[in-house]
Amino acid sequence: MFKKILIVVAVIVAGFLVFASTRAESYHVERSTSIAAPAAVIFAQLDDFKAWPAWSPWEKKDPQMKKTFEGPASGVGSSYAWQGNKEVGKGRMSVVASLPPTELKLKLEFIEPFTAVAATGFALAPAGEKTAVTWAMDGTNNFMGKVFSVFMDMDKIIGGDFEAGLGALKAVAEEEASKRAALQAQAAAVAAAQAAKAAADAAVAANVAAETAASSKEKAKKK
Repeated sequence: MFKKILIVVAVIVAGFLVFASTRAESYHVERSTSIAAPAAVIFAQLDDFKAWPAWSPWEKKDPQMKKTFEGPASGVGSSYAWQGNKEVGKGRMSVVASLPPTELKLKLEFIEPFTAVAATGFALAPAGEKTAVTWAMDGTNNFMGKVFSVFMDMDKIIGGDFEAGLGALKAVAEEEASKRAALQAQAAAVAAAQAAKAAADAAVAANVAAETAASSKEKAKKK
């Protein structure tokens, strides 16, 4: 009886492994949103890893995770490594292409709880008075990845994080854009006031000069 049970279990496991081997060789996850902010303002939040805590969905999953930064502050060669709880694991992200303010490509390396490499990045494009932002990730499934894909839907899992991240990015970028617009409006108002004062001062000076000239002519006539 026990032998029959082992045979049945072995058949089930073998069947499962065969089924897993037929799963997709790769995966693609993509989410988009529209942000009421200039592309340059949004890109500044993406190209600098030290700006990510303000909007990254993984920062909220482990606010205490350890982070290290290497390379330049932004652009190609900039990298960010993290180690946190079981929800964020351990990994590294590096900028491999930066075309401000329209495209950022990243190499994403997962170390724990599993090892994998994926290509991810952001694309920004004008959308009327707003900016369309697309966050995408592409990766390949090795055999273990195929096994995991039987139980996990990468699009649902990663897609949910992308949606949360884009929502937070939208709030941060729109707030920053609003602040910049207010500062620009203030600067324009100050410049306009200064120009008006300069024009008024010039008018007064011209009036004084005219009165002085007229007085001089009167004095000359009396002589």
